Amino acid sequence: MSIEINNESGVQVDEESLVRLGRHVLDSLYVHPESDLSIILVDTEAMERLHIEWMDEPGPTDVLSFPMDELRPGTAARPTGSGILGDVVLCPEVAISQAEKAGHSMQEELLLLTTHGMLHLLGFDHAEPEEEKEMFGLQRQLLADFLGRDAPRETTQ
Repeated sequence: MSIEINNESGVQVDEESLVRLGRHVLDSLYVHPESDLSIILVDTEAMERLHIEWMDEPGPTDVLSFPMDELRPGTAARPTGSGILGDVVLCPEVAISQAEKAGHSMQEELLLLTTHGMLHLLGFDHAEPEEEKEMFGLQRQLLADFLGRDAPRETTQ
């Protein structure tokens, strides 16, 4: 499994923990071990350009996902085939402000955003209530398992 990190943000982050998390998520969802993932960290200006270009929305966002081979989760009996999962683009500057509001560290926010972005690469979405429930539940569980904690309870919005 190849997980490439490219930090263009100018913000110091624990890149190794992002790689470990990436492996954890891919292993947990039975994605072929020869699959490739790219995690790119950018500054707010670069993220805003991507956000406008791809989502037609102004301002920087926290995470964007760009799937390549449209891989989907497998099972223990039938892991997914190998391929290029795609790119997860993170903006640490946005993550810092979100982390402050949430009461945890920037690194924890980046782990959450990486998990979220990877799930999008694997075909999960949260446009509809049932999709949101499934995706966010899986996101909480994967992150809790990675951090060695119990999964937090679902909150209502």
